[in-house]
Amino acid sequence: MAHDRAEAWLRQLTALPTAPGHEGEVIRWVRSWAKRRPDLELSADRAGNLFITQRLPLRARPLWITAHLDHPAFVVTDVGGSSVEWEFRGGVRPAYFDDALIEFHRGAKPQGKARIVERSSDARTGVARLVRGSATPSTGDIGRWWFREDALGVRRGRLRAHACDDLAGVAAALSVLDELRSGAEHGHIGVLLTRAEEVGFVGAIAAAKGSRLSPSSRLICLEMSRSFSDAPIGGGPVVRVGDASSVFSPQLTNALTTAAGAWSSDHGRPHQRKLMAGGSCEATAFAAYGFEAACLCLPLGNYHNMGRLDEVEKGRTPARVGPEEIALRDWHGLVDFLVDRVGALEHVQPGLRERLDELFEAGRPILD
Repeated sequence: MAHDRAEAWLRQLTALPTAPGHEGEVIRWVRSWAKRRPDLELSADRAGNLFITQRLPLRARPLWITAHLDHPAFVVTDVGGSSVEWEFRGGVRPAYFDDALIEFHRGAKPQGKARIVERSSDARTGVARLVRGSATPSTGDIGRWWFREDALGVRRGRLRAHACDDLAGVAAALSVLDELRSGAEHGHIGVLLTRAEEVGFVGAIAAAKGSRLSPSSRLICLEMSRSFSDAPIGGGPVVRVGDASSVFSPQLTNALTTAAGAWSSDHGRPHQRKLMAGGSCEATAFAAYGFEAACLCLPLGNYHNMGRLDEVEKGRTPARVGPEEIALRDWHGLVDFLVDRVGALEHVQPGLRERLDELFEAGRPILD
C-alpha cells in the first residue's frame, strides 16, 4: 500500500488535540477524509460515535475495525485572571502532574500555556497558573501536556507524538479501509470510531447498547498498549488475547492468531501474541455485551504520556511527562497485515474446535 500517504495521516492525526467528550478536531479531520471518498458513507449514532461503511452489498458478517477518538487530557472548567481551573479526564498517575506545563487549545488553535500549581490527591481536578504572555483560555478548552517541538516527530524509526493512543489506531483503521474499499469482496468491512474511551469505554458501551451494530457483528479493536519487556516496541503488531480486565472472544482471537502466523511466515515480518495487561480496551466492553470482539495493538512507550513509567514505578527516576511513542515498522505492519488478511478471516481454517476433533479422533484408540 501507499506507506507515505498513510504515514502522513498518522502524523496529522496524532498531533491533533483531543479529550474525552471533546474529540471535535479529530472528528472534523475524519469527516473531511470520508467526504473525499464518495464510495464511503459516514454516519454518527446518538453518542457521536462514527460509523464508516462502504456502499456495497454485504456478502459476509459485518466486520468492524474500531479505534477511539480521545486521549487523556485536561478540560478547562473556570478561568479567573491568571488562574485556570481544570478537570483531567483519563488515567495518569498523580505524580506526573506536579509542576508540569499544559498547553491549551480552542479547536486546533493554541491558547497559551500554564503551569500546574495545585491538584487534588487523585489529580482529577486542579489549578494552573498562566505563563506570562500567554493567551487566556476559555471554559471548555482542551489542555494537554506541553512538549518542546524537538521532542516530537520521527527519530530512529519511532514516532513521538502527543497522542498515539489511540489516534494512531484511528489512522490505521482509515488506512486499511482506504485500501480495501476497491474490492467488492470486502464490502462487509467498516470502521467504527468511538468517543470517551478513556473515561470508561463510554462511547463503546453506547455503540454496544445501540441499534447500529447487528448481533452478528465482529469487532477488531485497534489499540496502543503499554509496552513491556516481553512485548517490546519494534517487535511487531500484537494479537492481544486480553487486557487487565478480561480475555477476549476466543474464536476471533484464534482466527487472528492463525492469520498473523501465516502472514509473518509468508512475508518474513514479525508479530506478537500477548495478554498486554497494562490497561483495558474496548474489546472487553464489546465482548461483555455479547459481541465477538478481539484486539490488535502496538507496544506503546510513555503510555498516557507517563515518561519512563517502568523506572518511575521502581523509584529510579522522578515522574515527568513525555510524548507517546511507537515504532513506525510496527504501525505499518499492523496496517499491512489487516489489508492482506482481514478480508478472509471468516475463511481461516481449521478452527480450534475442528483441530481438537482431529486430535480426538487420532488419539481415541489410546483410551481403549
